[in-house]
Amino acid sequence: MSNAKILILGAVAYDPKVVTIWEGFKAFFIRKGLPFDYVLYANYERQVEAQLAGHFQVAWNSPLAWIRSQRLAQAAGLTAQAIAMRDTDQDLTSLILVRADSAIQSIADLKGKVVAVGAIDSPQASLIPLSHINANGLTPGVDFEIAYHDVLGGKHGDHIGGERDAARALIAGRAAATCMIDGNHLLFAREGTLPAGSTRVLAQTAVYDHCNFTVLSTTPDELIGRFYELLLNMSYDDPEVRPLMDLEGLKVWREGRVENYRALEIAVDEMKFYDANGNITAENYRY
Repeated sequence: MSNAKILILGAVAYDPKVVTIWEGFKAFFIRKGLPFDYVLYANYERQVEAQLAGHFQVAWNSPLAWIRSQRLAQAAGLTAQAIAMRDTDQDLTSLILVRADSAIQSIADLKGKVVAVGAIDSPQASLIPLSHINANGLTPGVDFEIAYHDVLGGKHGDHIGGERDAARALIAGRAAATCMIDGNHLLFAREGTLPAGSTRVLAQTAVYDHCNFTVLSTTPDELIGRFYELLLNMSYDDPEVRPLMDLEGLKVWREGRVENYRALEIAVDEMKFYDANGNITAENYRY
Protein backbone atom coordinates (compact mmCIF):
# COMPACT_ATOMS: atom_id res chain seq x y z
CA MET A 1 0.00 0.00 0.00
CA SER A 2 1.39 3.43 -0.88
CA ASN A 3 2.04 5.99 1.85
CA ALA A 4 -0.63 8.21 0.24
CA LYS A 5 -3.28 5.74 1.47
CA ILE A 6 -1.87 5.33 4.99
CA LEU A 7 -2.21 7.85 7.79
CA ILE A 8 1.27 8.28 9.25
CA LEU A 9 1.72 9.88 12.66
CA GLY A 10 4.87 11.47 14.03
CA ALA A 11 5.69 11.25 17.74
CA VAL A 12 8.76 11.97 19.88
CA ALA A 13 10.49 9.12 21.71
CA TYR A 14 10.90 10.81 25.08
CA ASP A 15 10.47 7.49 26.94
CA PRO A 16 10.61 3.75 26.02
CA LYS A 17 6.85 3.50 26.69
CA VAL A 18 6.22 5.57 23.56
CA VAL A 19 6.85 2.45 21.43
CA THR A 20 4.36 0.42 23.47
CA ILE A 21 1.74 3.19 23.21
CA TRP A 22 1.93 3.66 19.45
CA GLU A 23 2.30 -0.04 18.59
CA GLY A 24 -0.91 -0.57 20.55
CA PHE A 25 -2.77 2.34 18.97
CA LYS A 26 -1.52 1.25 15.54
CA ALA A 27 -3.14 -2.16 16.04
CA PHE A 28 -6.34 -0.47 17.28
CA PHE A 29 -6.65 1.84 14.27
CA ILE A 30 -5.93 -0.95 11.77
CA ARG A 31 -8.57 -3.18 13.45
CA LYS A 32 -11.03 -0.33 12.99
CA GLY A 33 -10.23 -0.09 9.27
CA LEU A 34 -7.86 2.89 9.26
CA PRO A 35 -4.53 2.20 7.52
CA PHE A 36 -2.11 3.63 10.09
CA ASP A 37 1.58 3.72 10.87
CA TYR A 38 3.89 5.95 12.90
CA VAL A 39 7.43 7.27 12.92
CA LEU A 40 9.41 8.34 15.99
CA TYR A 41 11.69 11.34 16.21
CA ALA A 42 14.47 12.13 18.65
CA ASN A 43 13.17 15.65 19.26
CA TYR A 44 10.24 17.95 18.49
CA GLU A 45 12.24 20.31 16.28
CA ARG A 46 12.99 17.55 13.73
CA GLN A 47 9.43 16.34 13.96
CA VAL A 48 7.89 19.73 13.21
CA GLU A 49 10.23 20.26 10.26
CA ALA A 50 9.49 16.75 8.91
CA GLN A 51 5.74 17.31 9.00
CA LEU A 52 6.12 20.54 7.07
CA ALA A 53 8.24 18.64 4.53
CA GLY A 54 5.37 16.16 4.06
CA HIS A 55 7.00 13.12 5.68
CA PHE A 56 3.87 12.31 7.70
CA GLN A 57 0.35 13.69 8.13
CA VAL A 58 -0.42 14.12 11.84
CA ALA A 59 1.93 15.06 14.69
CA TRP A 60 1.54 14.34 18.39
CA ASN A 61 2.98 17.68 19.40
CA SER A 62 4.07 19.29 22.64
CA PRO A 63 2.57 22.77 23.20
CA LEU A 64 5.90 24.33 22.20
CA ALA A 65 6.00 22.21 19.04
CA TRP A 66 2.47 23.41 18.28
CA ILE A 67 3.63 27.04 18.49
CA ARG A 68 6.50 26.35 16.07
CA SER A 69 4.36 24.27 13.72
CA GLN A 70 1.81 27.05 13.52
CA ARG A 71 4.46 29.69 12.78
CA LEU A 72 6.35 27.60 10.21
CA ALA A 73 3.09 26.70 8.48
CA GLN A 74 1.99 30.32 8.30
CA ALA A 75 5.36 31.35 6.87
CA ALA A 76 4.91 28.67 4.18
CA GLY A 77 1.40 29.83 3.30
CA LEU A 78 -0.26 26.89 5.10
CA THR A 79 -2.40 26.59 8.21
CA ALA A 80 -2.01 24.28 11.19
CA GLN A 81 -4.94 22.88 13.15
CA ALA A 82 -5.04 21.26 16.60
CA ILE A 83 -7.66 18.57 16.06
CA ALA A 84 -7.64 16.67 19.38
CA MET A 85 -5.98 16.44 22.79
CA ARG A 86 -6.20 14.46 26.02
CA ASP A 87 -8.59 15.43 28.80
CA THR A 88 -5.44 15.77 30.92
CA ASP A 89 -3.95 18.31 28.51
CA GLN A 90 -6.54 20.92 29.45
CA ASP A 91 -6.56 23.60 32.15
CA LEU A 92 -3.13 22.94 33.66
CA THR A 93 -1.10 25.35 35.80
CA SER A 94 2.50 25.66 36.93
CA LEU A 95 3.67 26.47 40.44
CA ILE A 96 6.55 28.50 41.81
CA LEU A 97 7.72 26.93 45.07
CA VAL A 98 10.00 28.14 47.85
CA ARG A 99 11.21 26.31 50.94
CA ALA A 100 8.69 26.32 53.78
CA ASP A 101 11.07 28.22 56.05
CA SER A 102 12.02 30.80 53.40
CA ALA A 103 11.62 34.51 54.12
CA ILE A 104 10.36 34.97 50.55
CA GLN A 105 6.70 36.02 50.61
CA SER A 106 6.14 37.48 47.15
CA ILE A 107 7.57 37.37 43.63
CA ALA A 108 9.24 40.74 44.31
CA ASP A 109 11.29 38.99 47.02
CA LEU A 110 12.95 36.84 44.31
CA LYS A 111 15.01 39.85 43.18
CA GLY A 112 18.71 38.97 43.32
CA LYS A 113 17.97 35.30 44.00
CA VAL A 114 18.45 32.08 41.99
CA VAL A 115 15.33 30.48 40.48
CA ALA A 116 15.72 26.82 39.44
CA VAL A 117 13.78 25.78 36.34
CA GLY A 118 13.61 22.68 34.15
CA ALA A 119 14.98 22.30 30.64
CA ILE A 120 15.28 25.47 28.59
CA ASP A 121 12.56 24.14 26.24
CA SER A 122 10.09 23.10 28.95
CA PRO A 123 6.82 25.06 28.67
CA GLN A 124 5.65 24.03 32.13
CA ALA A 125 8.87 24.21 34.15
CA SER A 126 10.64 27.11 32.43
CA LEU A 127 8.93 29.23 29.78
CA ILE A 128 5.45 29.80 31.27
CA PRO A 129 6.52 30.30 34.93
CA LEU A 130 9.37 32.62 33.90
CA SER A 131 6.86 34.64 31.88
CA HIS A 132 4.60 34.73 34.94
CA ILE A 133 7.42 36.16 37.05
CA ASN A 134 8.15 38.69 34.29
CA ALA A 135 4.51 39.77 34.26
CA ASN A 136 4.78 40.39 37.99
CA GLY A 137 7.67 42.81 37.71
CA LEU A 138 10.96 40.87 37.64
CA THR A 139 12.88 40.35 34.39
CA PRO A 140 14.35 36.82 34.09
CA GLY A 141 18.12 36.85 33.84
CA VAL A 142 18.26 40.51 34.89
CA ASP A 143 16.46 40.81 38.22
CA PHE A 144 17.18 37.21 39.20
CA GLU A 145 19.44 34.38 38.04
CA ILE A 146 17.93 31.49 36.08
CA ALA A 147 19.38 28.04 36.87
CA TYR A 148 18.36 25.78 33.98
CA HIS A 149 18.39 22.00 34.42
CA ASP A 150 18.65 20.73 30.86
CA VAL A 151 17.91 17.04 30.50
CA LEU A 152 17.28 15.58 27.03
CA GLY A 153 16.99 18.81 25.06
CA GLY A 154 14.43 18.86 22.29
CA LYS A 155 11.92 16.81 24.30
CA HIS A 156 10.22 20.06 25.42
CA GLY A 157 10.14 18.96 29.04
CA ASP A 158 8.27 15.70 28.36
CA HIS A 159 11.19 14.00 30.10
CA ILE A 160 10.76 15.42 33.58
CA GLY A 161 14.34 14.80 34.74
CA GLY A 162 15.21 18.49 34.49
CA GLU A 163 12.11 19.46 36.45
CA ARG A 164 13.02 16.95 39.16
CA ASP A 165 16.64 18.22 39.29
CA ALA A 166 15.31 21.78 39.74
CA ALA A 167 13.20 20.61 42.67
CA ARG A 168 16.27 18.99 44.21
CA ALA A 169 18.19 22.26 43.80
CA LEU A 170 15.56 24.02 45.91
CA ILE A 171 15.72 21.42 48.67
CA ALA A 172 19.54 21.45 48.62
CA GLY A 173 19.61 25.24 49.01
CA ARG A 174 21.17 25.92 45.61
CA ALA A 175 18.10 27.94 44.57
CA ALA A 176 15.61 30.16 46.36
CA ALA A 177 12.65 28.99 44.25
CA THR A 178 11.76 26.36 41.67
CA CYS A 179 9.11 25.91 38.99
CA MET A 180 7.06 22.85 37.98
CA ILE A 181 3.72 21.75 36.59
CA ASP A 182 1.09 21.21 39.29
CA GLY A 183 0.86 17.48 38.57
CA ASN A 184 4.57 16.99 39.17
CA HIS A 185 4.28 18.85 42.45
CA LEU A 186 2.09 15.99 43.63
CA LEU A 187 4.38 13.37 42.04
CA PHE A 188 7.56 14.80 43.58
CA ALA A 189 5.87 14.90 47.00
CA ARG A 190 4.75 11.25 46.71
CA GLU A 191 8.18 10.01 45.64
CA GLY A 192 10.00 12.06 48.32
CA THR A 193 11.87 14.45 46.03
CA LEU A 194 10.00 17.16 47.93
CA PRO A 195 9.87 15.94 51.55
CA ALA A 196 6.56 16.49 53.35
CA GLY A 197 6.26 20.02 54.72
CA SER A 198 9.49 21.20 53.09
CA THR A 199 8.00 23.64 50.55
CA ARG A 200 5.16 26.08 50.02
CA VAL A 201 3.56 27.60 46.94
CA LEU A 202 4.68 31.17 46.24
CA ALA A 203 2.68 31.67 43.03
CA GLN A 204 0.55 29.83 40.48
CA THR A 205 0.32 30.61 36.77
CA ALA A 206 -2.85 31.04 34.75
CA VAL A 207 -4.27 27.89 33.15
CA TYR A 208 -2.83 26.58 29.90
CA ASP A 209 -3.19 23.52 27.67
CA HIS A 210 -0.55 20.94 26.78
CA CYS A 211 -0.17 18.47 23.86
CA ASN A 212 -2.32 18.16 20.75
CA PHE A 213 -2.61 16.29 17.47
CA THR A 214 -1.54 18.78 14.80
CA VAL A 215 -2.45 18.58 11.10
CA LEU A 216 -1.58 20.93 8.26
CA SER A 217 -3.88 22.20 5.52
CA THR A 218 -2.15 19.79 3.10
CA THR A 219 -3.40 16.73 5.02
CA PRO A 220 -5.95 14.46 3.24
CA ASP A 221 -9.36 15.15 4.84
CA GLU A 222 -10.63 11.56 4.52
CA LEU A 223 -7.80 9.97 6.52
CA ILE A 224 -7.84 12.65 9.20
CA GLY A 225 -11.62 12.52 9.47
CA ARG A 226 -11.56 8.79 10.22
CA PHE A 227 -8.64 9.20 12.68
CA TYR A 228 -10.52 11.97 14.51
CA GLU A 229 -13.72 9.90 14.63
CA LEU A 230 -11.92 6.85 16.07
CA LEU A 231 -10.07 8.93 18.63
CA LEU A 232 -13.12 10.69 20.01
CA ASN A 233 -15.06 7.43 20.16
CA MET A 234 -12.25 5.55 21.93
CA SER A 235 -13.61 4.28 25.25
CA TYR A 236 -11.71 3.90 28.51
CA ASP A 237 -14.06 0.97 29.18
CA ASP A 238 -12.55 -0.92 26.22
CA PRO A 239 -10.13 -3.42 27.83
CA GLU A 240 -7.93 -3.45 24.72
CA VAL A 241 -7.16 0.27 24.72
CA ARG A 242 -7.47 1.04 28.44
CA PRO A 243 -3.83 0.07 29.20
CA LEU A 244 -2.67 2.31 26.34
CA MET A 245 -4.77 5.22 27.60
CA ASP A 246 -3.32 4.69 31.09
CA LEU A 247 0.21 4.83 29.66
CA GLU A 248 -0.65 7.98 27.72
CA GLY A 249 -2.31 9.43 30.82
CA LEU A 250 -5.90 10.09 29.78
CA LYS A 251 -9.46 8.91 30.24
CA VAL A 252 -10.91 10.47 27.10
CA TRP A 253 -9.75 12.26 23.93
CA ARG A 254 -11.28 15.69 23.47
CA GLU A 255 -11.69 18.08 20.57
CA GLY A 256 -8.63 20.29 20.12
CA ARG A 257 -8.66 23.94 21.14
CA VAL A 258 -6.00 26.64 20.94
CA GLU A 259 -7.14 29.53 23.15
CA ASN A 260 -5.14 28.27 26.15
CA TYR A 261 -1.81 28.40 24.27
CA ARG A 262 -1.73 32.20 24.53
CA ALA A 263 0.39 32.23 27.71
CA LEU A 264 3.03 30.09 25.98
CA GLU A 265 2.93 32.29 22.87
CA ILE A 266 3.75 35.28 25.08
CA ALA A 267 6.52 33.37 26.87
CA VAL A 268 8.09 32.24 23.57
CA ASP A 269 8.27 35.84 22.39
CA GLU A 270 9.54 37.20 25.71
CA MET A 271 12.31 34.58 25.92
CA LYS A 272 13.04 34.90 22.16
CA PHE A 273 12.73 31.13 21.74
CA TYR A 274 11.30 31.19 18.18
CA ASP A 275 10.86 34.14 15.86
CA ALA A 276 7.57 34.98 14.15
CA ASN A 277 8.39 32.58 11.28
CA GLY A 278 9.18 29.64 13.56
CA ASN A 279 12.97 29.84 13.32
CA ILE A 280 14.82 28.77 16.47
CA THR A 281 16.37 31.85 18.06
CA ALA A 282 16.98 30.69 21.64
CA GLU A 283 20.61 30.92 22.67
CA ASN A 284 22.16 27.86 24.33
CA TYR A 285 19.35 25.56 23.10
CA ARG A 286 20.84 22.17 22.27
CA TYR A 287 18.91 19.13 21.07
